[in-house]
Amino acid sequence: MGCFGSKEKRTEWSPQEEKSVTDIPWLILFIFFCIGMMIVAGISVVMGGSSRLINGYDSYGNICGKNNSKIPNVTLSGQDFTRRKYVFFLDPCNINPLKLKINSIALCVSSCPQEELKSYEDIQNFAAINGSETCRYDIAPKDYPIKKDGCPKLPVKPSKQRFNRCVPKDISCYAQFAQAIVNSVSENVLQKVATGILASKEIIFGLCVLSVVLSGILMVVIRYISGVLVTIITVLVVLGCIAGTAVLWWLYVDVRKSASSTDPVEKANAEDNSQGLLVYAIIATVLTVVLLLLIFFLRKRVELTIALFHVAGNVFTHIPLLALQPLWTCFALLLFWVSWLAVFLSIGTSGSPVSNGVTVVFKLSEPLQYTIWYHAVGLIWISEFILACQQMTVAGAVVTYYFTRDKSQLPETPILSSMLQLARYHLGTVAKGSFIITLVEIPRLILTYIHNQLKGKENACARCIVKACICCLWCLQKCLTYLNQNAYTATAINSTSFCTSAKDAFIILVENAVRVAAINTVGDFILFLGKVLVVACVGLVGVLTLRYQQEYTLWVVPVVIACLFAYMVAHCFLSVYEMVVDVLFLCFAIDSKHNDGSPGREYYMDKALMEFVKNSGKAMERDASENTPMAERDT
Repeated sequence: MGCFGSKEKRTEWSPQEEKSVTDIPWLILFIFFCIGMMIVAGISVVMGGSSRLINGYDSYGNICGKNNSKIPNVTLSGQDFTRRKYVFFLDPCNINPLKLKINSIALCVSSCPQEELKSYEDIQNFAAINGSETCRYDIAPKDYPIKKDGCPKLPVKPSKQRFNRCVPKDISCYAQFAQAIVNSVSENVLQKVATGILASKEIIFGLCVLSVVLSGILMVVIRYISGVLVTIITVLVVLGCIAGTAVLWWLYVDVRKSASSTDPVEKANAEDNSQGLLVYAIIATVLTVVLLLLIFFLRKRVELTIALFHVAGNVFTHIPLLALQPLWTCFALLLFWVSWLAVFLSIGTSGSPVSNGVTVVFKLSEPLQYTIWYHAVGLIWISEFILACQQMTVAGAVVTYYFTRDKSQLPETPILSSMLQLARYHLGTVAKGSFIITLVEIPRLILTYIHNQLKGKENACARCIVKACICCLWCLQKCLTYLNQNAYTATAINSTSFCTSAKDAFIILVENAVRVAAINTVGDFILFLGKVLVVACVGLVGVLTLRYQQEYTLWVVPVVIACLFAYMVAHCFLSVYEMVVDVLFLCFAIDSKHNDGSPGREYYMDKALMEFVKNSGKAMERDASENTPMAERDT
């Protein structure tokens, strides 16, 4: 099952000639692991965690909306709450940031207060009109003004019914919770941020939609005008960065002028915005200078990248569904994460009731507590498995395109054909590759947690060592991810096991190390410029829109949120393009190594790709001759 014990040998590459099932033991292991995940989910359901999670429960072990059984030594347990379906907290803003829980008595009520209750008389009237008693069960409504300890904290904020819980409409208390976690920020900053986000949520949503549209347009443009695109993106990024930096400095000066207002609220908002603009203007200036220097030094390689993008554009022309691959992957990941979180929360509410004499908590027995760790490993492995399935699907589709001489003979839907081949032959290989990444990811996350725990401690040497280990593991993970992707390509070509494919791909990459460096450096940089272009457009539109909408007083953070979302969207779309380029190059390297164009050994490659590599070699030779000392050339 391990790479060191692999005895499979392959002396020749045989693209598309034969298919065989690979890494069967790892597929069986992955299936058993998934069965274990389902068993963990079943345990949470059997032990009552799912019903407590869905319906909610009070502090005395009663599940809301159900007729409950009596818990020994708990006076207020065993209540019939079939008509009380909502969980209500007496003090919903009393949140413990360390345990991520609300430190408040929870009750089951028949309805949530829709308006603010300012006095205990209002609480009495609410109970009389709506039949919903919001004080402890053993306190009669007539005694509310007397026995105040068992009643909610005044004033009772209006709430809405969400997921069988009474959720406060005012999110200020949740901003206080975030403030407690991020204790390094100044007082009331997060409350202001939350207010600004709520006030400009429509514009944030519009900017997010704009980022998706721009990313989609960029993918379409790449398909049809790959040659001109490189020059266009370079020029637009240069102009966009210069213009964006100039606009930020101009807005900073403009906002500083408005800071002299006599209105204290307007003056405070202007000072907050001016400080943020100053930071962003300085960062934009530095990034602009760095980008201009990079473009200057890489200008000779830009011409070579045009041919590479042209071939990748041909792939997207024949296989347009490649552009939608990130959407299916994101949907699968989101679906898995939601189900994983539901099971995790169910585990947290499972177990047997343990009473402290007044309230009840549910705790798992010690053997069952290990299911949480098993469930956590499942989060990483299955997430990596889904990402690896995307890589194998893309690799299979591109390999089919490359090694099909007559493009009219391609399958009607190469993506669907690649998915079927993955499901039939290569799930074991994907499971093994994703498990290797998991083995590196788990210790890195553990060390990251240890490093965070060491913050503020006097042992600086230990923190430095842990940080160095985290960086090394991060680099190892990136290298393994790149090697895995090429191993999946080799598996798609030859139907060999993961270890054999990884070895063969590694040999090919080492033999073409200079070409790989040139392609990855220039290609990745151009794609990065595309991401910068999307982010710059979204940020510029957001700044100009929010700046001149006077009802939005704090708009710097909403623009940052929209820009982060724009970068993630652009990265998802352009990462597929980057993946296609890497697969194409490995296919070309294999093709050029084992074929020479003679009868019976004809090339599979596209003429544009061959021209690109020839130009790349000429550029390397030209650079080498330019760097050779004059004396050596005379000799």
